[in-house]
Amino acid sequence: MGTDLDNAGVALVTGAARGIGAAVSRVLAENGVVVAAVDMRAEELADTAGPHVHAYPADVAAADAADDLVARVERELGPVNTLVNVAGILRPGLVTDISDEDWTATFAVNTTAVFRLCRAVAGRMSARGKGNIVLIGSNAAGVPRRGMAAYAAAKAASTMFVRCLGLELAEHGVRCNIVSPGSTDTDMQRALWDEDGARRVIEGVPEEYRVGIPLGRLAEPVDIAEAVLFLVSDRARHITMHDLYVDGGATLRA
Repeated sequence: MGTDLDNAGVALVTGAARGIGAAVSRVLAENGVVVAAVDMRAEELADTAGPHVHAYPADVAAADAADDLVARVERELGPVNTLVNVAGILRPGLVTDISDEDWTATFAVNTTAVFRLCRAVAGRMSARGKGNIVLIGSNAAGVPRRGMAAYAAAKAASTMFVRCLGLELAEHGVRCNIVSPGSTDTDMQRALWDEDGARRVIEGVPEEYRVGIPLGRLAEPVDIAEAVLFLVSDRARHITMHDLYVDGGATLRA
């Protein structure tokens, strides 16, 4: 392992079976980090396993998942010095159409699970005097989006939670940051497309009050993973409570 990642320890990555989570697991493993890859898709998760990637099938939204998961990973792999919260769901719909179940499920995965996992590792990291926590947020947390109120609200809540956590843990040498992607070429993104595919996302949708992507391309999952790699490395040792937008300029950093 290179010196830039000497403090990474074991990295616990949620949502690791697909998309951004799979890319984060792969990039960390390629840089010598031992990864506990967590996802409820057990069969797909097994496909990501390798010399440095260990599969841990689990539903992070389950009430007792966090403490049991962290204890098991530390028992089997070693101290979790890095937590990357990637797992998330998106159930689009106008506020007048969102069901209670969709709202509750969105917050259960995107916010409450983040809280529980962070709580489960925070005391352990503090006692060791080091650690990194990264949330995969969303640029939707900072800019209103039609049809995405539940998702945006959940991501905004998680973003502020992680920043507050970073303030509480700073004195213990634990850094907490957020990577906020824009439109990224994942299954979640493709499920939102119409017959025009990515074109309207890249060019913008005026009737939805949404600008396009100035860089003229969708992000790839590896673009987000590389940002995570930087934030958990010693190169970012003086960065905490930061929200790094990786969206090609799509929000004009509003």
